[in-house]
Amino acid sequence: MLARPAALEALTSDPFDVVVIGGGITGAGCALDAASRGFSVALLEKRDFAAGTSSRSSKLVHGGLRYLQQFDVGLVREALLERQLLVALAPHLVRPLPMVVPAFEGTRLDRAVGVGLNMYDVLSVDKLRRPRVLRRRGNEDPDGEEWSPDRHRTIDGDDVIELLPALAGREPTSGYLFYDCQTDDARLVLTVLGEAERFGAVCANRLEVVELVDGGVRARDGESGEELVVRGDNVINATGVWADRVATHELHDEAEVPDIRPSRGTHVTLADADLSLRAWAIVPARAGRTIFALPWLGRTLVGTTDNDYEGDIDHVQPAEDDIAYLLEAVNGYFRLDLGLDDLTGAYAGVRPLISHGDRKKSVDISRKAELYETSSGMITITGGKLTTFRRMARMAVDRLVERDGREAPCRTHEIPLGMAIDPSELPRVEGVPKESYEALAARYGYAAHDVLAVARERGELAQPVVDGRPDLLAEVAFAARREQARSVGDVLLRRTRLGLLAATDLLAADGAPTEAVDRAARTLGREYGWDEVRVARERAAFADEAAAEGILVGASVGTRP
Repeated sequence: MLARPAALEALTSDPFDVVVIGGGITGAGCALDAASRGFSVALLEKRDFAAGTSSRSSKLVHGGLRYLQQFDVGLVREALLERQLLVALAPHLVRPLPMVVPAFEGTRLDRAVGVGLNMYDVLSVDKLRRPRVLRRRGNEDPDGEEWSPDRHRTIDGDDVIELLPALAGREPTSGYLFYDCQTDDARLVLTVLGEAERFGAVCANRLEVVELVDGGVRARDGESGEELVVRGDNVINATGVWADRVATHELHDEAEVPDIRPSRGTHVTLADADLSLRAWAIVPARAGRTIFALPWLGRTLVGTTDNDYEGDIDHVQPAEDDIAYLLEAVNGYFRLDLGLDDLTGAYAGVRPLISHGDRKKSVDISRKAELYETSSGMITITGGKLTTFRRMARMAVDRLVERDGREAPCRTHEIPLGMAIDPSELPRVEGVPKESYEALAARYGYAAHDVLAVARERGELAQPVVDGRPDLLAEVAFAARREQARSVGDVLLRRTRLGLLAATDLLAADGAPTEAVDRAARTLGREYGWDEVRVARERAAFADEAAAEGILVGASVGTRP
């Protein structure tokens, strides 16, 4: 990715065919789709790439079994097709995840679940057209075949325990086994942005669009405070839950506008030793609802809630009641006694659900993607979910193509997202822990070579940010050089996921930054020429951001030393 100063210069030097507002997964998808069809594209993000919902999702690429319960077969089918494509396009980032629905002594496997899984099987495979993916080195399966989910099957109790060790005490007798997929959502965004730039898109963070102007947009630089105009013939508003807050005079003058009803989803992470899982488990919760628990990046991820939210959507904190609800569910199901002190991190995001009528009636709330167009021509695409981002982008760019009368079909179904690589193919660098190679290959694919080249520059860069975790200080420097990371928060919350997985290692009980944060700040500071005063200020800024995001349960918001 272009360094930010170079991106700013490019944004103001020439006009673009398309200006995309929003640097989450939908905006990144729009930028890639439009650029790959031959449009010149500018993308502007007001904070950091993936800083909103796209770094705070449930990390799942899936069809959604609960939508089958609501008889929304079309939505499930669409998502399953996209799941299959994403596994082929980004096999290092989108990976199969086994899921187990167990039965215990005195109970039988739920026949209704079996019927639902049969339908899931059919929608997943039977009519699926195999995607024609443009192959690049590293995206082929060792046997030359693409992953395809097995049909669900019944497994015995021992197999259940092997996949869900935390259930050993309950002695499961059997279970259903099937597959979905998971990802690192923020890394997926950065990878899609990188591919968009490969097709000529220019992307920059910390540029807030404050006004639509004739022939483009006016944006405010979040670092300098200066305003600049980015000229563009078309504007796509891909800001997700902020979609009805961009250029409000444009939106509210129209009869058909998105009425966003934010829904908060809270998640917590736990050490594998406290809740050991090798597969995704559906966990019964209060009031007849269910949550999930699954392995993710060496931790166990538990979520999610789904509650109306009316607070600050820039900084969404996990609610105390939601965290208690999640812990109550996992403690009851796995017969544990986990408390707040056992959490390694927590986060919350807001989903951009769209209201079509009575906001108090759930039947009037849509989880589908929808497109809106104002009289000035601005296109707004919102709703949907992580799994279907590519289709959402195609909807928006198809409308541009139709308007312009171009012959420019969508190509994103055949464009690989990065290049997968086997960790054994990566060169060994002195000082880099053994477990880091697998993590680097999963996060960067072939670009892990570039990260390791940075690690080779100085001995300390080969060291972990947090002892016992695979994330390297070389990744901090790489994020500054190649991914427009401008703050410690950019690095610890989104370029790596340490803020979600190891908050207790980054922050003391009172929220003060630890030595690990200091190491990250100094590494970033060396890249940007920060003095000691600036390094200290950036450490404190991370502590404030972490408190505002609520990643350390129990820490209060406020400036830290």
